[in-house]
Amino acid sequence: MKVKEIMTENPIVAELPGTRSEVLKQLVSHNITGMPVVKTDDGTLAGFVTRQDIFFKPEEEQLALVMRRDYPSISPNASVKDAARILVEMDLGHLPVVEKCKLVGIITPTDLLIVVEKMNPELSVEDIVRSPCIPIYHGAPLTVALATFKTAKVYALPVLDDDAKLVGIVTDRDIFNQTIVDRSVAMSDLGISDGDENWTWEGLRNVMKLWYEVSKVDLPKLTVKDIMIKNPITVFRKTLVGDAARVMRKSDFGQLPVRDSKDNLVAMIYDVDVVSTLTK
Repeated sequence: MKVKEIMTENPIVAELPGTRSEVLKQLVSHNITGMPVVKTDDGTLAGFVTRQDIFFKPEEEQLALVMRRDYPSISPNASVKDAARILVEMDLGHLPVVEKCKLVGIITPTDLLIVVEKMNPELSVEDIVRSPCIPIYHGAPLTVALATFKTAKVYALPVLDDDAKLVGIVTDRDIFNQTIVDRSVAMSDLGISDGDENWTWEGLRNVMKLWYEVSKVDLPKLTVKDIMIKNPITVFRKTLVGDAARVMRKSDFGQLPVRDSKDNLVAMIYDVDVVSTLTK
């Protein structure tokens, strides 16, 4: 199977010359986490920008100084195996598809889940675990959960009760949805006015979740069990990878807790872990 068969055509893009504020508006309005950057005059790929790139350089306004140049890309005629290898080895969430220097599409780990599902390799979930499993106690304050996300560099935490049994899952988005953000301050920082269209408050909150520090975000005094997703969908360690891919795709989940035969939490798998089977 080739990349062009599963890629998303005509992706949302940022253009050079451009600004940080313009990119943030795009991320907000389309509720996405990153986009290719193209040159305005000829549409050639110039790089890629994600919200993390912007957050790491909050003092820079010019897109050219924020974006990542020399970002990897792939041909539409390349195999999905090659795309999977790049995504996995370089730990990417997006891969631009380029033909004759022009951007023609984009591919993500989610796009590859259906490929894994169809191939259904003779591998169990326990064979593909690559990422760390960082559980959190259900009574932990949200401030502790937020700190755990940042230090562990993960975006989902399985939640354990007093008996160390899995009772839920919490994501960084769940945490951010509990933050108290001053709407007028957020809009001012993003350069959005009340008259602007094509953006949503939900999108604004999602994009801003890594932008504000303690001075601008106030977490309520809740615990993880107050906001976690209870009784999360899981897979067993012996579940076939293709079955796990189907669960992820149909539920639109980027991660799944893994249990053993005694229902004990043993791991977390992410979409990129599943995609890694295409590189074998």
